[in-house]
Amino acid sequence: METTTTTTEKNLQDELKESAHRIWLAGLGVMAAAGEEGTKAFNHLVDRGREFESKNKDEFKAQADKAKEQFDKAKTKAEGQWEEWGDKLDEMLTRSLHRLGVPTRDEIRTLTQRVEELTAKVEGLKPRVAAEPVEAAKVS
Repeated sequence: METTTTTTEKNLQDELKESAHRIWLAGLGVMAAAGEEGTKAFNHLVDRGREFESKNKDEFKAQADKAKEQFDKAKTKAEGQWEEWGDKLDEMLTRSLHRLGVPTRDEIRTLTQRVEELTAKVEGLKPRVAAEPVEAAKVS
């Protein structure tokens, strides 16, 4: 009977070894498949990432261009408003100063030019005025 028990134990041990070996091989198979599939999955994700990146670059550029266009329009409109308000303010100040009797820049320029002309004429008359008294003194 001992032989049968020994044989049965040996068969059981062999089956356990075979089972453990098969489990070991299945684990290695899973690792190999994961390595192969993992590499494929990784490469697939890299490709999708590239596509996403290039798509978003184009979208970002389009959004940036659109924002710049809107900014330029707003800037142009604001500049027009500032110029219009500046012109109105100038008109109001000019009218107020005119009511107070303050001359305009053009009026001051015209007056300055006339004063310079008159000064030149006076300077032109001075030598004759100075020369006449000297001649009158000689005659006396």
